[in-house]
Order: sequence, then C-alpha cells, then structure tokens
Amino acid sequence: MTRSALIPVFGCLVAAWPALADPPRVVAANATSDGGGRWTISVTLEHPDTGWDHYASGWKVLAPDGTLLGLRNLTHPHVDEQPFERARKGVEIPPDLTEVLIVPRCTLDGWVAMPVILTLPAP
Repeated sequence: MTRSALIPVFGCLVAAWPALADPPRVVAANATSDGGGRWTISVTLEHPDTGWDHYASGWKVLAPDGTLLGLRNLTHPHVDEQPFERARKGVEIPPDLTEVLIVPRCTLDGWVAMPVILTLPAP
C-alpha cells in the first residue's frame, strides 16, 4: 500500500473518534423554589474532561414539551473536579409543571440525546 493510500484511512479513524467519547452524565439534580415561581436548579455532572478540547460545557432545563426554561453554560474544563455541581438561579417554571428535563452537553458531542427527568418538589 502506498503512503497516499494510508492518509484517507487514517483521516476516517480520526473523524470517528468523537463518537467514541463518553457523553456528560447527570449524577444528581435538585430543584428549590423561592415560592414566587422561580427555582434554583442544581445539577451534578460527571464527564471525562480532557482539557479545553473536550469538556462538559453546560446543561439546560426544558419543559416536557421542549420549551427552554433555563441554561447553564460552563466555560472551562473540570479535569480534576469530577463529578462537579453547578446551579442556575432564577429559572421560571410554570406552576402547572411537576417535572422538568435536564439535558447536558459537551464541547465535542453536543447535547445528550436522552434527558434526565427531574421531579419538582411542592413549592
């Protein structure tokens, strides 16, 4: 096999690498109401962050119908802090909802396909 024939094969292997990465995983989540329709959502994530090239970069709170209720961006890797917890205050959740969805993301794989259901406590 010539050298030029090896380059496309190697390129295919590198392109497939992100699909092999572990997605961020919600280890725990909780919600606390302020009594006025706003909530603090705390999420504990676990992800094999490797540095600036691949890290858990955020999570979002969705209504069951997919409406975005809140977003928490994570702006740096947490290589030596796993799992880690971050919160988002002031999330407005309609009073008729009894649960929300938490969806994490990472810089390589994007948003996780399967959300985690968080049942809301009575306010």
